[in-house]
Amino acid sequence: MTTFNFRRNTARELNELVRDAPVGVSLTDDHRRSLSARFRAVSSAGRRRLDAWSVEQAGQPSSGFHWTPATARRLLGNGAMRRMVRQSISPSEAVSDEIEDQLLRCASGYARAGSLAYWLASRSASEIALVSAEATNWAVQVHEIAQGLEREWRVAASDAFYDVASARTSLRARRDLEVPSVEGRVVLRVRSGSPGKSAGPGLRSDLTIDTLADPQGVAPRRFIGVWPEAGVMLSVDGTMDDLRAGARDLVRTAVVSERRRLQKAA
Repeated sequence: MTTFNFRRNTARELNELVRDAPVGVSLTDDHRRSLSARFRAVSSAGRRRLDAWSVEQAGQPSSGFHWTPATARRLLGNGAMRRMVRQSISPSEAVSDEIEDQLLRCASGYARAGSLAYWLASRSASEIALVSAEATNWAVQVHEIAQGLEREWRVAASDAFYDVASARTSLRARRDLEVPSVEGRVVLRVRSGSPGKSAGPGLRSDLTIDTLADPQGVAPRRFIGVWPEAGVMLSVDGTMDDLRAGARDLVRTAVVSERRRLQKAA
């Protein structure tokens, strides 16, 4: 049975979720092989990429990714957060430094076509200002959440990625903050807007992918989604029931996506 917890977004409620999180379970090689076999059973015309958004959209095809101020803000904002921790500077200063580094990367010839640095280099001054404002707002929101935590926290080094063996399938889980402890880690993901009806399965898939990406297969004690604009939080525990349900959600999404592709081709 899935253990979703719906709470108001307050520092007290967040610290309770962190403090009372159960110890996460671990996945074995048998679990990984079983998941790989289930994905291999779903045919695919090409490389398949799944994440929480795919699950929440029930496998509906997306219009394709493209950079905008809204899609760039998380990458720049989290990079700015790391600078704020290291250098004790303001969010706006950190974002400005992050954008300058991206532009320098492009000017030095290290940015590939389609990358954030490449996209930023082609923007006007007014567009860069809009990107900066979005990223600064993101960094401020994440920093406020982190400052409310009673325990030591860190900005996640990267998202979690897992390549399913021999199944032409890549999985990605977004994560923004981590609260480490001897009992295990708690992971936080910050979201925009408000949670929809499918937010729970999406969060559960994040939990499963994060666990698969862990070298030892150890699940986070709890995976928490935070919607600052709506003032709410949703969490799921790192139990075996939730991991299995998350795996089923991901496989089901792959099945539905492939079925729609075949119907369209027909």
